[in-house]
Amino acid sequence: MADEPGQPPAMTQQSLASQAPDLNGTAQSVTPFDVQGGTDKDGRPLAIDYNKLVNEFQTKLIDNELLARFERLTGRRPHRLMRRKIVFSHRELDQILDRYEKKEPFFLYTGRGPSSDSMHIGHVIPFEFTKYLQEVFDVPLVIMLTDDEKYLFNPKFTIEDVQGFTRKNAKDIIAVGFNPKKTFIFSDLDYMGGAFYHNVVKFSRTVTVNQSKGAFGHNDSSNIGIVQFPAIQSVAAFATSFPSIFGSDPSKSSTIPCLIPCAIDQDVYFRMTRDHAFQLKYPKPALIHCVFLPALQGSSQKMSASKDHTSIFMNDEPNKIKNKVNRHAFSGGQDTREEHKRLGGRTELDVSFQYLKFFLEDDDELEIIRQGYESGELETGSLKARCIKELQIFVKEFQERKAKVTDELLDEFMTARKLDFPDLDEFLAREVEKPAESKAAKKKKEKVIGTGKPSADNVELSRV
Repeated sequence: MADEPGQPPAMTQQSLASQAPDLNGTAQSVTPFDVQGGTDKDGRPLAIDYNKLVNEFQTKLIDNELLARFERLTGRRPHRLMRRKIVFSHRELDQILDRYEKKEPFFLYTGRGPSSDSMHIGHVIPFEFTKYLQEVFDVPLVIMLTDDEKYLFNPKFTIEDVQGFTRKNAKDIIAVGFNPKKTFIFSDLDYMGGAFYHNVVKFSRTVTVNQSKGAFGHNDSSNIGIVQFPAIQSVAAFATSFPSIFGSDPSKSSTIPCLIPCAIDQDVYFRMTRDHAFQLKYPKPALIHCVFLPALQGSSQKMSASKDHTSIFMNDEPNKIKNKVNRHAFSGGQDTREEHKRLGGRTELDVSFQYLKFFLEDDDELEIIRQGYESGELETGSLKARCIKELQIFVKEFQERKAKVTDELLDEFMTARKLDFPDLDEFLAREVEKPAESKAAKKKKEKVIGTGKPSADNVELSRV
């Protein structure tokens, strides 16, 4: 999945976010290929406006009522990212909860575009949340590694480069703590074929070049692989793409939907999926969106794997984490100590505080820190020190888990196989009810049979 800036040109009017300049500055840009906050009239960077994205993308905010229902049905406290509105938006999460309440099957699908040897903390946070959802719902998970996409978009990469990134990133993902009995991680370059590719071809035929251009900003200079790639990312949302997990009878598996946890910049891919799923007679995927973990330089951009100074990587040593935060983390403090004590710090701008919102589990401690910083009692240096400590713990524990990930375990995760899915066998064993044939359709069929002419539905078969 795309996660790096500077790929295709700016989006068209049908794209994710308006590119028109604001009268008082410049507009924000949020696409799968570029994430930038706007600027004010003086050229100062602004944080990304997520409420504006909700309105532009026509998604729904996750409100307290939905969180309460989630907790009531699952018996689990919502994840800290949900409690703090970091996971903030959705498409039909309520319908997934309906299925969970009825004990009807669904699965989780997420992914990663492997473009570096190590993932950074901004990559790991969505996987940590996905792991939580897997544990809560007790459902299978498929994780797509889009090595094909990274090769197509970056002319500097070789096939061997992206395949190497894939295996290293897969080990990072496994180190998050996923259950191998319920998780399938796959490389597009290795898995493409069979039922999955059948769906790619079927889906590709439903989307025109103009629709792809309008959604993703492709132009006549884009290679043809880039133009088709959205179909590949889309079809992993269909259960029929994974017969080893969901069975080889599409009349049954085609009714199983998925829930996709992802950053909001990926929504355009799955809006296309949702728009065209009906043509394949598949259910629309549901989505749950998170905000971006900001770059060290501030909330106007997200972390980038291609810019070391903007990111904390999962292979960084403790001193490197400390130096990066102290040197680069944007401060919401005032210019002088006296002004800071008088005016207080700005937690909405301070990167160290924003990181604690993502990583610190204790809500009460986070609130104490917020009040202390905003009152001016807590200084920037102390806030950075608390952030550094939390990040060092998070990365160290991750590295300890990764050290235990062997090549054999990696191969197990990346082998197509049947996953542990308690409710699936019972579901697939049910007889699929065929819709009753209408009198008009029955009369039409009798007429066609009587004339010996092929029906419209079978005209392609008649040409074989």
